[in-house]
Amino acid sequence: MYAVPTPSSALKLSELIAALSYALDITEGQPPGHCVRCCWIGMHIGRRIGLPEAQLWELYYTLLLKDLGCSSNAARICELYLTDDLDFKRDYKTVGDSLPQVLGFVLKHTGLKAGLAERFRSVMTILRDGPEIARDLVATRCQRGAEIASLLRFPQGVSDGIYSLDEHFNGNGKPARLAGEAIPVYSRIALLAQVIDVFHTEGGRAAALEEVQARSGQWFDPALVDAFGQVAQSADFWEVLAGSGIDAAVAAIQPDGQGREHALDEDYLDDIAAAFGQVVDAKSPYTSGHSARVALYTDMIGEALGLSSQRRRWLKRGALLHDVGKLGVSNSVLDKAGALDRAEWDAVKLHAEFTETILGRIEPFRELAAIAAAHHERLDGNGYPRGLTAEDIRIETRIITTADIFDAITAERPYRGAIPIPQALEMMRKTVGSVLDPECFEALVRAVEQVPFAEAA
Repeated sequence: MYAVPTPSSALKLSELIAALSYALDITEGQPPGHCVRCCWIGMHIGRRIGLPEAQLWELYYTLLLKDLGCSSNAARICELYLTDDLDFKRDYKTVGDSLPQVLGFVLKHTGLKAGLAERFRSVMTILRDGPEIARDLVATRCQRGAEIASLLRFPQGVSDGIYSLDEHFNGNGKPARLAGEAIPVYSRIALLAQVIDVFHTEGGRAAALEEVQARSGQWFDPALVDAFGQVAQSADFWEVLAGSGIDAAVAAIQPDGQGREHALDEDYLDDIAAAFGQVVDAKSPYTSGHSARVALYTDMIGEALGLSSQRRRWLKRGALLHDVGKLGVSNSVLDKAGALDRAEWDAVKLHAEFTETILGRIEPFRELAAIAAAHHERLDGNGYPRGLTAEDIRIETRIITTADIFDAITAERPYRGAIPIPQALEMMRKTVGSVLDPECFEALVRAVEQVPFAEAA
């Protein structure tokens, strides 16, 4: 039997959220650490303008979680633009307001793999309805991000800061066309920090400073641009921003929560895992509720196997986060109705590695990271990402694998409807011993028999 890890009193909320923010980076097609770097930039601006400690605390988490709703519009982007949502989102962050820039972006990113006629129709639709389409995409993203911030128990100020991230100082932003100081200060700082990081990462300090000045008074509050100009005079600021110690530096500047920061107890860790599970499931209309269902089935199998309640609770977090790496896979692949080609299948398989990398950044989650990331391994050694064989696959992974496959078969998919439970179990039974652990499968069967819906399904 393996010991059940307990929450570490040394783990801080800031470190946990910063680690999970790397999942948001890959959803936005950004280089790893984007949200953390934005936090470094934005906190320096906030301190320079004299925000009090309580507001700095809210700003800190607004910056780390600014992209919390980013997965919710990915499928719609693929549908409208016939494109890779990750490339789209990455490059969209460099587009300003000029018509040539906008037109160039649309032509570069719309329907590149579609037929000429289909691409032409998509381009014309986007050019005709562009403002409304963009507003809807941003509104979906902002609303979902604000909702999940509330689920994470952050105060209204953080939710509002996330919701208004894409508002512009001149009133031409989205979704509500707020202007000037009507835009929450956290949002004004976060948007400025975002653009600084994108252009600094791509073109260096001069490129970032040039872009900020060009958008001052349009996208950005001129007073905040001036504050950043003062911050930018520090060589140390830029050295840390570009250095490998950025995570530690951001952890070190966390403001005092003044009693508002929740302790990382078992209940809060459950809530955080569930909230990020929702971020993952929002990536595709076909995965809605998947993480929560896999967590439920994992718990049912664990109970049937006689696992303790504490151990099952710990494992449920791994089940909720087992697909977090899918945030780094384009919806053009995830939602594809036909068979995947070699490159697309390779892209899908990467999600397991992404899951381990993201969760592995959290010290108390390191063991769980390996367990969750291995849920596509097979007993016969033909799984991925490492091709593990039975003796190297832990019972916890075997439980999540069984739960994941059961939900994958019984839920609707782009290429078929849901398969009835009796038929699903018969399909799974054929893979017992090669894919599925015999004890885990029988535990699933026993658990499903206890559920009233199973007979009717």
